[in-house]
Amino acid sequence: MSYADKVFIDMCRDIIDNGTSTEGEKVRPVWEDGTSAYTVKRFGVVNRYDLSREFPALTLRRTGIKSCTDEMLWIWQKKSSNIHDLNSHIWDSWADADGSIGKAYGYQMQVKHQYKEGMMDQVDRVIYDLKHNPYSRRIMTNIYVHQDLHEMNLYPCAYSMTFNVTKNRDSEDLTLNGILNQRSQDVLTANNWNVCQYAVLLHMLAQVCGMQAGELVHVIADAHIYDRHIPLVEELISREPLPAPKFWLNPEVTDFYRFTPEDVRLDHYETHPQIKNIPVAV
Repeated sequence: MSYADKVFIDMCRDIIDNGTSTEGEKVRPVWEDGTSAYTVKRFGVVNRYDLSREFPALTLRRTGIKSCTDEMLWIWQKKSSNIHDLNSHIWDSWADADGSIGKAYGYQMQVKHQYKEGMMDQVDRVIYDLKHNPYSRRIMTNIYVHQDLHEMNLYPCAYSMTFNVTKNRDSEDLTLNGILNQRSQDVLTANNWNVCQYAVLLHMLAQVCGMQAGELVHVIADAHIYDRHIPLVEELISREPLPAPKFWLNPEVTDFYRFTPEDVRLDHYETHPQIKNIPVAV
């Protein structure tokens, strides 16, 4: 069975059975009908995925690998904060009339900073260090920039990646590992989407830097299930997990800025039916 399914089932069961409720408290999100969107939540959830063993896509329902890769590249490669550069509508609710989500996500990735080696943005700095100083303990990104929060239409949820390189005990091969820090996550709608995005990112960066993909550690400060999602989650985690798919990344791409969603594929990806009509709190 897919290890990602086991992680997801155990996490959801723990949130529902042992989490705390925000019902009756002052909360920001609302449903489309204007009523408050309450959650059941767990603090400090940590999940680990060994990408050298399998790709962490759920089989309980399908995760659209090309769509989630497109959003990841929108942020990390295009460094855009305009939905007109994105091939889906998932950010439409937070965009202004011009399509901008403000100084959030991709905007922060394109800001250049002064380093001893010259001016670089955060993505280029990561790639530079992985190639020239792989054992550095300072390879990280952070898009939760306090001085710009007032100009963001949504504060970043997944806000930081820390990269760490290890050497294989049995060879000189290097392994790229990463920690994704997330302040908040809507588990039903976004959990596996984010996991797959950053698993793809690790695979891409490892390939262009001559490494192998290793562990992805996902740290979620506030992992929550919305009140109207609980019956959907109960149905989802009652399903029988299926074998994990095989991940394919175009081996001919050696420049991070040349990857497209078409360079990513999940082979033998068998899943249960998609859950439809999921209400989204905004």
